[in-house]
Amino acid sequence: MDKVKLGKTDANVSIMCLGTMYFGTKVSKDTSFDIMDNYLEKGGSFLDTANIYAYGVNGSKGGESEEIIGKWFKLRGNRDKTFIATKVGFACPVDNMKDGLSSKQIEEACDLSLKRLGIDEIDLYYAHVDDRETDLEETLEAFRNLIKKGKIKYLGASNFTAWKMQKANLLSEFKGYPSYVCIQTRYTYFLPRSGASFTPQLSANYDLIDYCNNNNIRLLAYSPLLSGAYTRKERPFSEQYLGNDNEARLEILNGIAEENDVTINQIILAWMIDQEDPVIPLVGVSTVEQLKENLGALDIEFSKEQLDKLNNAHYGLPDSNF
Repeated sequence: MDKVKLGKTDANVSIMCLGTMYFGTKVSKDTSFDIMDNYLEKGGSFLDTANIYAYGVNGSKGGESEEIIGKWFKLRGNRDKTFIATKVGFACPVDNMKDGLSSKQIEEACDLSLKRLGIDEIDLYYAHVDDRETDLEETLEAFRNLIKKGKIKYLGASNFTAWKMQKANLLSEFKGYPSYVCIQTRYTYFLPRSGASFTPQLSANYDLIDYCNNNNIRLLAYSPLLSGAYTRKERPFSEQYLGNDNEARLEILNGIAEENDVTINQIILAWMIDQEDPVIPLVGVSTVEQLKENLGALDIEFSKEQLDKLNNAHYGLPDSNF
């Protein structure tokens, strides 16, 4: 599996990141272990979790995903072969935390995540959601302290707007705080209709993509396959994606999938990876078979005509947010 730079850092990360949200809740321990084993065997190393995963699923209170990964690290002895990302910012009942990025919450949440993961240092620590109530300097100072203590290496943002990323990174430049080197946000091939809301999640728009591409900030896409809506009739597209010329985009996806004898899901993932500034898709799977399908996207080679058609449809059709 190829790797790409994580923003302006020296770190190289897998071009496809394994999302582990439902490990330990919807996905059993044994299946979670099998999925992570297979991912590593195929050359992947980038694991994504969060302290709240997966709060509300099967009565969970958060922390289950981190705990499963920690048990896997301990059993396999493979921490040195992985690049682990986790997050802080959303309410986490298991840790008795509300929404926020105060210094106290960041520092306490980091220690609890480290304990559940059974590690000494987090490779990538995300601000999971923008906190408009806490002073930005307080948040960045807390992250800087964690870096100084050797508890985290790099800092990422999730569900941030382009202007908030710019404000934070300008502040970091002038005052010596750590910068957000990447952003994880909702992003897929379909475009949300104008004015669509995913609160508290944010969907990527042209401003954010343009900002990332011009400032060497890596974009990571969560929900790239919309929970199977592209291929499973029992999972219809949410209302935010209805209209906006997405039927035309689906026809293009179908046509190119047929030309390459692959699935639509594989086309979408391959398209993200094949951008001039590659987007790292987070693949959240519940079976080894689903993982293998997603990894099959790495073998797709588009013709120039196919890639132009995909790009022009995504960015070029009228009435879009892009």
